[in-house]
Amino acid sequence: MAKIKKGDLVQVISGKSQARGGDRGKQGKVIEVLSERDRVIVEGINYVTKHIRVGQSSRGAKTGGIETHEAPIHISNVALVDPKSKKPTRVGFREEVAEKGGVKKTVRVRYAKKSGEKL
Repeated sequence: MAKIKKGDLVQVISGKSQARGGDRGKQGKVIEVLSERDRVIVEGINYVTKHIRVGQSSRGAKTGGIETHEAPIHISNVALVDPKSKKPTRVGFREEVAEKGGVKKTVRVRYAKKSGEKL
């Protein structure tokens, strides 16, 4: 089971500080998870500029220029944000019994640990 999923609120925990032009300490929503490369794309984090070659669309309009968009960041550089305290926290899993159609089944459930809680 993945520790970070699409739609989660995460905080950047490593890299340059905001005073030096980096993203450490910023929070954002996960747009996409690239599991094969262990990376995530976070809304508003790790902006890069991309130069697009000038071309023509089918209607004759010119395309191209400079665009900015979010680049992937390694999953180890972000931490899940606890919904209650709004601070970065570790992720744990626990077994819970779910009843589906009258049949009880044990499933693993992800939860945010408290910062002082031990494993």
